Amino acid sequence: MKRIGVYPGSFDPMTNGHVDLIERGCHIFDRVVVAVLRNPEKAPLFDVDERIAMIRAIFRRDPKVVVKAFSGLLVDFVRQERAQVVVRGLRVVSDFEYEFQMALMNRRLDPAVETIFLTPKEELSYLSSRLVKQVHELGGDVSGLVPPAVHRALMRKLPQGG
Repeated sequence: MKRIGVYPGSFDPMTNGHVDLIERGCHIFDRVVVAVLRNPEKAPLFDVDERIAMIRAIFRRDPKVVVKAFSGLLVDFVRQERAQVVVRGLRVVSDFEYEFQMALMNRRLDPAVETIFLTPKEELSYLSSRLVKQVHELGGDVSGLVPPAVHRALMRKLPQGG
């Protein structure tokens, strides 16, 4: 039986912190499904198809990484993918409460679905998609914080201030 982990998120846009967790997940699992959340209530900078295309470009040489969109309950998607584990990142203490609540709710909805928490590399622990977009929009250089494909997409999509 293959060990499959699902790493869900908005990834708007994907940062080097996300990449770090996916790469580390590939050491644990036979396959990592990057599940891009389709949430009509949010107003993302990049639409779902753009986010999927960027993530696929980043991991084009890694056959263990599969990228798919999802909506609805995460546990339903996890079952559909025949996965056993949800992978979540914890950057700072403030992430823990929300992530813990979600893990407990997912376990209540489907006791067969486990959640594991990975912490990013120390130098990436402050990084978030929201922060990357804000810094870029204000004219800051985010090229070292996101993969090159994401940086190019940001340059096309969001004019820099400064």
